[in-house]
Amino acid sequence: MRGEAGLLADLGALGIPFAAHEHEAVFTVAESDAVNAAIPGAHTKNLFLKDSGGAFWLVTVPSDARVDLKALPAAIGSKRVSFGKADDMERLLGIAPGSVTPLAAINAPSGSIAVVLDAGLADAETVNVHPLRNTATLGLSGATILDLLRHWGHQPIVAPIPVQDAA
Repeated sequence: MRGEAGLLADLGALGIPFAAHEHEAVFTVAESDAVNAAIPGAHTKNLFLKDSGGAFWLVTVPSDARVDLKALPAAIGSKRVSFGKADDMERLLGIAPGSVTPLAAINAPSGSIAVVLDAGLADAETVNVHPLRNTATLGLSGATILDLLRHWGHQPIVAPIPVQDAA
């Protein structure tokens, strides 16, 4: 597990610019709303999922998206999905619930998890994600996140993630 130190080392070695923001611990999108107000860019939420075939998925979407979990498999090429267990998250990504981020793929062996980034985020100039802990946020471009995933041996999937209509 390379962890946050490995992440920061890679950012430095690859010359990747980023904005770092330290803040109080946030565990949910609702808790992060106050923190996010002071941080420019697109904000995210992350779904750690397991499909009915046993494959693990990490899906990153805009923080306000209400993902349609029934329509999601067709959009990303998976089988029926449900939320993954915390022990699987810890084993595969080296993180705990509340700290989920596509950057945790640094800890995952190639092919152990499929990482999906919403198409809108992939094109965003600044996407805010945790650096493997929920007491900080890093602002990176969507393209940079995809480049990092590839650098770590993953083939990210960029897809328009289906959302539910607002109630």
